[in-house]
Amino acid sequence: MRAVNWNRPDDDFTLMFWNQNIMQFWTDDEIPLSDDKMSWEEMTDVERDTYMKVLGGLTLLDTLQGGVGMPQILDHVDGLQRKAVLGFMAMMEQIHAKSYSSIFTTLASTEEIDAVFEWVEQNPLLQEKAKLIQDAYRSIETDEDLFMAMANSVLLESYLFYSGFFYPLYLAGQGRMTASGEIIDLILRDESIHGVYVGVLAQELYESFTPERQKALKEHLDSQLSVLMGNEDLYTEQVYDSLGMADEVKDFLRYNANKAYMNLGFEPPYTEAEINPIVQNGISTGTKQHDFFSKKGNGYVRALRVERMTDEDFNFEGM
Repeated sequence: MRAVNWNRPDDDFTLMFWNQNIMQFWTDDEIPLSDDKMSWEEMTDVERDTYMKVLGGLTLLDTLQGGVGMPQILDHVDGLQRKAVLGFMAMMEQIHAKSYSSIFTTLASTEEIDAVFEWVEQNPLLQEKAKLIQDAYRSIETDEDLFMAMANSVLLESYLFYSGFFYPLYLAGQGRMTASGEIIDLILRDESIHGVYVGVLAQELYESFTPERQKALKEHLDSQLSVLMGNEDLYTEQVYDSLGMADEVKDFLRYNANKAYMNLGFEPPYTEAEINPIVQNGISTGTKQHDFFSKKGNGYVRALRVERMTDEDFNFEGM
């Protein structure tokens, strides 16, 4: 057994990702979700049903990523510092999953919440999506398997989550459900860095293969994306048709699938359509402006260097 030694870097980027993850740390109880109650009461039954279902689907995917995906990948990568970063990311995925339950608890009854989780467990399209990704995680035996697991992780973080993110972003961009939208903003910021980091690790591994193996792996990945997109289109129609938004969400999915491929160092596979400008603005991970006294925005910065106050700090002579 070896102890992780941060004084001897695994590479020239992992410490940067560790520090960025630490700076981004947050928990769901820092967001005043009760602010959304009035907005929730004003929504139609169809809107509330869609909102609950997309958050239920996101909960399943975060549970998979935090409990299976990141742990499986970190168990097979070399480098103790890399394992540490992936372990931190796994913990954040669990915080994401819990945050959706916090939203549910604030807005819905126990019976309504139970119904959503039953829908998640019984929805064949949602279960198929999770199974396709989980199969890649559970099949790691060779370096090629590890690459495919990493690539599927990037697809999940940078693409598959986004059918669920679309509606909360759309509502928050209209000034509705803004507290829950703030949680989505914070999760987006995390998923962005997760997709980039695992993508860098995947690119590094991909470069170690022969051109023949690279070609076979890329074809395998393209096939996986095709299957996932077919399933995701059906899921999108099922969840969003009642709001007349399915086509917009499909455009958004392809936009983010292109981002996932770029995180892996590949050319975007889809011709991009124009995406909803409200949602486009929402996926920006820049700082949002909030009331100083009541909100923690995604530009929140923790105090990392704290010094004890002394009497000299209160010496104001000469001022």
